[in-house]
Amino acid sequence: MATLRDLVQPLTGSPRDYDALIDRIGDARIVLIGEASHGTHEFYAERARITRRLIVEKGFAGVAAEADWPDAWRANRYVKGRGDDRSADAALAGFRRFPAWMWRNDVVAEFITWLRAHNESLEAGAPRAGFYGLDLYSLFTSMESVLSYLDKVDPEAARRARDRYDCFDHFSEDPQAYGYAASYGMRGDCEEAVVAQLTDMARRLGDYARADGAAGLEDSFSAEQNARLVKNAEEYYRSMFRGRISSWNLRDRHMAETLDALLDHLRERNAGAKVVVWAHNSHLGDARATEMGESGELNVGQLVRERYGSEAVLVGFSTYTGTVTAADDWDEPSQTKRVRPGLPGSYELYFHEKAGHARFLLFPGEEALAAGLPERRLQRAIGVIYRPETERMSHYFHARLADQFDAMIHIDETHALQPLERFSRPTHEPETYPTGA
Repeated sequence: MATLRDLVQPLTGSPRDYDALIDRIGDARIVLIGEASHGTHEFYAERARITRRLIVEKGFAGVAAEADWPDAWRANRYVKGRGDDRSADAALAGFRRFPAWMWRNDVVAEFITWLRAHNESLEAGAPRAGFYGLDLYSLFTSMESVLSYLDKVDPEAARRARDRYDCFDHFSEDPQAYGYAASYGMRGDCEEAVVAQLTDMARRLGDYARADGAAGLEDSFSAEQNARLVKNAEEYYRSMFRGRISSWNLRDRHMAETLDALLDHLRERNAGAKVVVWAHNSHLGDARATEMGESGELNVGQLVRERYGSEAVLVGFSTYTGTVTAADDWDEPSQTKRVRPGLPGSYELYFHEKAGHARFLLFPGEEALAAGLPERRLQRAIGVIYRPETERMSHYFHARLADQFDAMIHIDETHALQPLERFSRPTHEPETYPTGA
């Protein structure tokens, strides 16, 4: 009978390492590629490597990342030869909000540089691959983007938008302060105003877009996404004080909704448009196969599978030990932290002991289960915060790998991601949970 060691496919650094994965992806329209932490070099590097193949060999239309829309849009303009930025470093300068290292790092800068060169090599008129954001933390930046766009195309509409967004003026660009005040009735919320603004823009965007050809279509689409983000972020920050599950679900529904809108937009020029999604495992592995789902949380992976079925492929990453870039708490400086060896009862330890290879690709389906892959086990998730002293509670949850991901890439020892700004300081602490995913 086959064992797990017989089923894993070693990764040796060969250009053909991911042939089996590319074959498994086939004609899928959406490939979700995760990460077990937000601060691991190998996860980012291998994900970029796979993505380059999908863009070149299968015509994928770009990346949708767990990043704020306006910051990613600046990088998107750069890779398509628009805007004033002259380097990938400059194009990523919009990523200032904690944790900036998630996108302002050496791997993403290299990928953005490659993507621009790839686009420049295409024939005139061919669709260019892009870089887009899915997240909703940019409440105030997105409002500024809406107003800046309307100032150019419709000054009267810009005046109406300013009147609607005025209700946020008392909060000094602190969305959590707004959420607290609105949740506890200290001030009236802005829900009606942001819904009215999105409705007004959606009604007029066709006229705006037609006025400026292809560039107008791009810019009007971005403006609409910013207006939608403001609406959803307003609800998200109010929900934060109702509990974690409510706010988590709102955030992931927003990311899935943005992905749907992006695919619809891309299909206007390319009927077969396909997208790669980059985000944390906790967002991209099907929540129904985890403790998250059992507690009422959903995620992008679940929503995408429910909508697109076999046209979506979910890929996860894991590691046994190494180092990681993370912080002790929100808004604190990044550090290079030691990652403890995988806990007893975890997939990480199981792979370390049973797979027979330090780097491998596995398809964790029925065949792997028959070969001895445990049906349910602990799985580690490190977000932007890493607290080794409470590792089991903070960074582990139970999952059924065969139902959670279509493919899993394991790298036994990994290394900390390198931010473009070298602010991190080394420590020698133990480790933690998907805090801040």
